[in-house]
Amino acid sequence: MPSFTLLGQSLVSGVLVGGLYGLVALGLSLSWGLLRLVNLAHFAFAFLGAYLVYQMGTSWHLSPWWAVLLIVPLFFALGVVQHAIFLYFRVVELTSLLVTFGISVIIESALQWIWTADFRRFETPYASVSLKIGAMYVPVVELIGCIAAAGLAWATWAWLRWTYVGKALRATAEDPEIAVAFGVNQRFLSFLLSGVCAAYAGIAGAFIALISTLAPSQIWAWLGVVFAVVIIGRLGNPLGALIAGMLIGAAESVAMATFSPAWAPVVSFSALIVLLLWQPDWL
Repeated sequence: MPSFTLLGQSLVSGVLVGGLYGLVALGLSLSWGLLRLVNLAHFAFAFLGAYLVYQMGTSWHLSPWWAVLLIVPLFFALGVVQHAIFLYFRVVELTSLLVTFGISVIIESALQWIWTADFRRFETPYASVSLKIGAMYVPVVELIGCIAAAGLAWATWAWLRWTYVGKALRATAEDPEIAVAFGVNQRFLSFLLSGVCAAYAGIAGAFIALISTLAPSQIWAWLGVVFAVVIIGRLGNPLGALIAGMLIGAAESVAMATFSPAWAPVVSFSALIVLLLWQPDWL
């Protein structure tokens, strides 16, 4: 049985990693919940953003925080272009799963062609800096990522709840015909939300570059756990995605400390299976 200090440190680390899970899940949750598009390419966009931050940092010596300012508008435009393609070919919920899977494979191949399949690490002066709080160590980069995830989740929730655009997006997701009849510009809103979701993927990618080791194949390693986070947090619910991410991250970390690292994937999928068996209409 691990010590209480180890369990506490595992819990802290898990919550911080869970914040990153929630950040990656944020764009997918909004796309799936409000646009009815299962965008698997969201994971590929996040890793594309991670590699771009890595390249800007290693080749141009650009701070990752400045790199994010360049990536966000670029990825917003990328999301708009992707949605234009979806509208042109009339991609719907089921076909979006297949189409975006293909896009993910193409992006993975492009990453491997440009940066090879070797593992890469973006070394920064503050990557190993931690705050000591009692007997616990809190990594600064992970803490900033968790705070950013919480800030974006809350801001997105407030945007959807209190602004006209947010209310129109929720109305369109609930009943598009009635929303259009009341003057809601569904087409404009869908482009706007697609751009926002892709921009969130770019922001998540920046923190992936700072925290994780990069390899093109890692795209698929994130898919399972983030899918569980999206579904457990409820589709289109930013705060739900953040809370679910933190809970799953903490549970995985404690399971690894208590049993074995091999138990980590079991946690998220077990929680998802139990939830869907308990409430089949959760989606």
